[in-house]
Amino acid sequence: MTDPQAVFTRLDTNRYLATAYARGPWDPRATHGGAPSALVAGLLERAMQEASLDAAPMHPARLTIDLERPLGLVPITASVAIVRHGKKVRVAEVELHDDAGTRVLRASMVGIRSTPQPLDYAEAVEGSSVAPPELPDSPQDLLAATFASPTDGPMFHSHAVEHRFVRGSMSETGPGTDWIRLQVPVVEGEPVSPLQRVAAAADFGNGVSSVLPMGWMFINPDLTVTLHRLPVGEWVCIDSATRLGPAGVGTAESELWDEHGRLGRSIQTLLIEPPSE
Repeated sequence: MTDPQAVFTRLDTNRYLATAYARGPWDPRATHGGAPSALVAGLLERAMQEASLDAAPMHPARLTIDLERPLGLVPITASVAIVRHGKKVRVAEVELHDDAGTRVLRASMVGIRSTPQPLDYAEAVEGSSVAPPELPDSPQDLLAATFASPTDGPMFHSHAVEHRFVRGSMSETGPGTDWIRLQVPVVEGEPVSPLQRVAAAADFGNGVSSVLPMGWMFINPDLTVTLHRLPVGEWVCIDSATRLGPAGVGTAESELWDEHGRLGRSIQTLLIEPPSE
């Protein structure tokens, strides 16, 4: 049986299985960080919406994901809860566990009440808009990238999403600007939300802006996204730069855009290790 055209399939109410479309480029047995990030973004968003049925809707202002262990292509169970039931600020949390009971990921979302604002406020928002980076016409084929896995079959970075670089590429070092679009659903049979598109794109920041040559390790154990609005349309742009400290720690910081302007910002902390001998 072939994998469906989605990143995850739903096994039960709270159980999911990553498909080959979730695989990362480094280990064919493990997922790319963008895959579970998009999954839990949707789970938190849904929990927040369900808790807002009798109250003002909540805007997903901040999403923080701790990628605690590599997630394999194995069944996982999601546990979601609202941990702060505020009228103006609400917090939801989620944990993913494998069948051995090991927690592989935890995440939280801060929702802030969404309400119409006065006209003078709206004029201030409109006046602060800046034109986004231009969306190129042609995608980049990441199967030819030097870091790509030689294993057969689809992968998250090359098949689940499409990349169109304005500046830089996955094969060169330095800051990069990349438009990213999910090409398959996050969960089979379910629509993709704007927040899931942001989460999937933001996890590429450290790859788009890598500053170390091949052989170095610069993994991100976390991802934090802050948004003052959600994207419109399928494309999310990340304008990314990596900064390194002297103790083997760094950050990849990204400005987030859609075709109408700036959305917010994301940051990943980085663990840096030199090539093994």
